[in-house]
Amino acid sequence: MTAKQKACEVISRMPDESTFEDIQYHLYVLQCIEQGEKDIEDGNVLSHDEVESRLAKWLK
Repeated sequence: MTAKQKACEVISRMPDESTFEDIQYHLYVLQCIEQGEKDIEDGNVLSHDEVESRLAKWLK
């Protein structure tokens, strides 16, 4: 499915009262999810231990 088709599908499921901001937000979320899935496929992920290690620097 193309990006345009996905965008049209998302928009068609939204209420008629949706604002431009609502539409932009939903498309942004869709884009973020797709980027995350691509990162997983490409192996661009961190282990749980690595995340804990990085967060520890900020949380302590």
